[in-house]
Amino acid sequence: MNPEAIMHDAPVNVMELLPRIRSAAEEMKDILVANVVMIGEIPSPTGGEESRARFFSQRLNESGLLHCFTDPLSNAFGLLPGSDGKKTLCVVTNGDTLVQEAADQTVEVRPDNLVGPFVVDNSLALGAMAALPELFDRLQIRLQSNLLLLMASRCQGRGNLEGLKKFLLSARARPDAGICFEGVQLGRLNYTCLGMRRGEIVCRLPDNYNWAQYGSTGAIVPMSDIISRIGRIAIPRRPLTSMILGSVEGGISYHNIARQAVLRFELRGESAEILAQIEKQFEEIAEEVSSTFGVQVTVDIFARREPGGIEIGHPFVREARAILSAMGLQPMLYPTTSIMSALVAEGIPSITLGFTTGERRHDLDEIDETAAIGPMTTGLAQLAAVIIRMDQELANEAD
Repeated sequence: MNPEAIMHDAPVNVMELLPRIRSAAEEMKDILVANVVMIGEIPSPTGGEESRARFFSQRLNESGLLHCFTDPLSNAFGLLPGSDGKKTLCVVTNGDTLVQEAADQTVEVRPDNLVGPFVVDNSLALGAMAALPELFDRLQIRLQSNLLLLMASRCQGRGNLEGLKKFLLSARARPDAGICFEGVQLGRLNYTCLGMRRGEIVCRLPDNYNWAQYGSTGAIVPMSDIISRIGRIAIPRRPLTSMILGSVEGGISYHNIARQAVLRFELRGESAEILAQIEKQFEEIAEEVSSTFGVQVTVDIFARREPGGIEIGHPFVREARAILSAMGLQPMLYPTTSIMSALVAEGIPSITLGFTTGERRHDLDEIDETAAIGPMTTGLAQLAAVIIRMDQELANEAD
């Protein structure tokens, strides 16, 4: 970081800076693409993020950040010191992915898109965060607050935000504000979190199951009944509530009775009370099917998050909306299930932003996602502008 960078002690109009920020970000398109590809091709399954964490920390160190480390849980972070350092703003995303096989890590660069396994979540955001210090250097801008860039480990699936939660508990300098940065979609602006329950329903055959009995159904038919009963649960529209049945697994062949079937699900909602009610109904369904079919049915909910966040009138939300609108983006305001919930649970005022546009298409393999290259520079410029404005708000609080 250039030591002669402009200080934010003097008032800076972020809106007037936007053309410069966008121009500087546009010049970094190749850097952004290279970062995303390099990071995306490093295997990083939940609980196995070590290699990606080392690479991300090294990139931050090369950019001149201080205290670039990886901790025992493979969280990776670096600190860009502020001019006074009275406050700390944290930009965070998850470092783990749902890719399990290293052979599946290839990221293909096409003229307008990047295509790869789960590249949207969240190699994109990590690539942008790794480029952020250089963008500030090119702009000759120095923040008043410390800027903490964090790749959080063990966030996906059964990880249940373990890396981020433990980092926040052990961090020497507790962040005063946070930005959760997601790969997609550009224009999102989340300021509240939905409550969430994530788990599995497992149907197993007992040890004394009568395999020889004609018409023995195994675990598949009971699981089908479970899914049918779940489908009859009334899901309210208000407060906002949704139920996702993500995957079903069971059996190994056409002619062998399945010994086990697994249903993976996620419940989301604005009301913790309603989520608790649905969870109770899941338990009752499990008990009833277990007794009806003579199988063992268990409900394992391994991730719980409570609803919360800040108000739409909060300065962070108000200023972020103004910046997105000035950049020609339509702010998309909706509750999120992002890792921002870990910050919210610690009382850290936070928002979530998106980096570019992306999608999963039927012409691609099921694990592949596509991310648009063109909007990436807008996404980086948006992030930088929001950081500058949030820094100013934090500085006002410190005075």
